[in-house]
Amino acid sequence: MSDHILVTGGAGYIGSVLVPMLLGEGHRVTVIDSFMWKQNSLAACCANPNFAVINGDVRSEATMKPLLAKADVIIPLAALVGAPLCNKDPIAATTTNKDAIADMLKWLSPQQRVLMPVTNSGYGVGEADRFCTEETPLRPISRYGVDKVEAERMILEHENALSFRLATVFGFAPRMRVDLLVNDFVHRAVTDRFVVLFEAHFKRNFIHIQDVARVFVHGLRHFEAMRGRPYNVGLSDANLSKAELCAKIAEHVPGFVYMEAPIGEDPDKRDYIVSNARIEGTGYQPSLSLDDGIEELIKGFAMIRNSLYTNV
Repeated sequence: MSDHILVTGGAGYIGSVLVPMLLGEGHRVTVIDSFMWKQNSLAACCANPNFAVINGDVRSEATMKPLLAKADVIIPLAALVGAPLCNKDPIAATTTNKDAIADMLKWLSPQQRVLMPVTNSGYGVGEADRFCTEETPLRPISRYGVDKVEAERMILEHENALSFRLATVFGFAPRMRVDLLVNDFVHRAVTDRFVVLFEAHFKRNFIHIQDVARVFVHGLRHFEAMRGRPYNVGLSDANLSKAELCAKIAEHVPGFVYMEAPIGEDPDKRDYIVSNARIEGTGYQPSLSLDDGIEELIKGFAMIRNSLYTNV
């Protein structure tokens, strides 16, 4: 069954992969985006009669209420993503990442479905060798994490909603981000051949951008069985430290050197390992490995450089 899906922030990193996939599934898709990065990431979608796009701000009631009224499904991707960007403009971060979600929920009917991405950075600092599940207490350590945790809480109080707690995403997209950890380290390996690590033992989980898009399609297909719950989404064989990630990249980039700095610290203190058993129990399995993503990124970085493709 086809739906009319409203994707906020749909021209961003995730949306630029997800929107074409939703159109390919036969859905009608409306995107609202501020195009703050001056991207044309959805240009190829414009020929599709089922695609519509609005250049606007999700914080505007006059803009959002008519769009929401026409939607069967809402996928709220619009956000200022990442701790550095949110710290740079904390008012814009909170009004977009949390307040706009609260406003949206006031204007929805109970029948409208919501599938929302949040971040597994809400786990903050985990316990050594203990997996974070969806029942693990959330202890966000950044403004970005705090606002996303609160937004998820509000979303899951809606009668027809689910959330995806995304691992650190990697891979190429039409609206690229080089500042994400795997993307950044591969870029440094290809262009500089070295990286200096701070707190190299800190661990986190990873997931390919194509598999992020696929989990939304999966959630739409199995919504009735999945609604009302959060789901960790990551690669179960990729709970890796920064040093382990670099060792994996070195298998693909000869001559890549990485070392830990003797002084200094990483401003991003996240350190945890994650269980993805709940989403896997619904029949979802990622299709692309970390090795697949590294090979893809190596090819892609022959075409682009960092300065235009970062959130900071």
